[in-house]
Amino acid sequence: MDERSLTPPRLWTVFAAYLVAFVAIVTLSLVAAGVLRSMYPDVPDPALFEGLPGLIAGGLASSLALLLTVLLFNRPLEPVLLRLVPGWETGRALAVMIVGMLALGQCLDSLTTLAGLGDKGTLAAIRSVLADAAGPELFLAVLVISVVAGSAEELFFRGYMQTRLGQRLPPVVAVVVTSVAFGLFHLEWLHALLAFVLGLYLGWITEVAGSALPAIACHVINNALFTVLTALVGTVGGAAPNAVLLGASGCVFVGSVVWLRRCRTW
Repeated sequence: MDERSLTPPRLWTVFAAYLVAFVAIVTLSLVAAGVLRSMYPDVPDPALFEGLPGLIAGGLASSLALLLTVLLFNRPLEPVLLRLVPGWETGRALAVMIVGMLALGQCLDSLTTLAGLGDKGTLAAIRSVLADAAGPELFLAVLVISVVAGSAEELFFRGYMQTRLGQRLPPVVAVVVTSVAFGLFHLEWLHALLAFVLGLYLGWITEVAGSALPAIACHVINNALFTVLTALVGTVGGAAPNAVLLGASGCVFVGSVVWLRRCRTW
């Protein structure tokens, strides 16, 4: 059985799943906030909800909401219907996909800094929180932000949403619509814009490979590297260093995409 063997779903059910996921995230986030408050009754609200505990609790709540939504809407419960089986990618191709993801992430990060937006939005707040993480706290942050959240987001957006839309729409349209939904999922405009661009790449490699597993690997590794480097090294400031990084990472990204397009014989 594969996703092509089933009757294509009505489009409204896919968007209904997106709405349900959003409502579930809000609901479970409120529950998580209540649990945090009961666990740390003496910690002031800003330190609790705007600090690392709040970030981790929010990541767990949103991940659980996405997982439950997929379980509710994806019938029958077959991994192949979510493209959670290996596709046509080889080990070398997967490595190039990951390099492309990291390069694109660096491009966007440098562009944000050069545009004077490096200290704006939710990403700047997340960096501020992660800057003080160390030891077990850093390990937990990597586990939740990278493995749990990254996997859950790809499971819902590339595994479920893009796959279902692709049964009714051309692949390009399915990728773009899913990427827009992925961006809106991040709410704040700057984070949403960056997520949209990353979503286009993740959606593309999902279609190229015929599997959502490479997108999961790329998302998890990208988030892990972001979390660790933010905590241990910090961000790169200054126009000159970021201009160099932008040029170098841009070349690597373009090279990765060209290689993947030319070597799609797997």
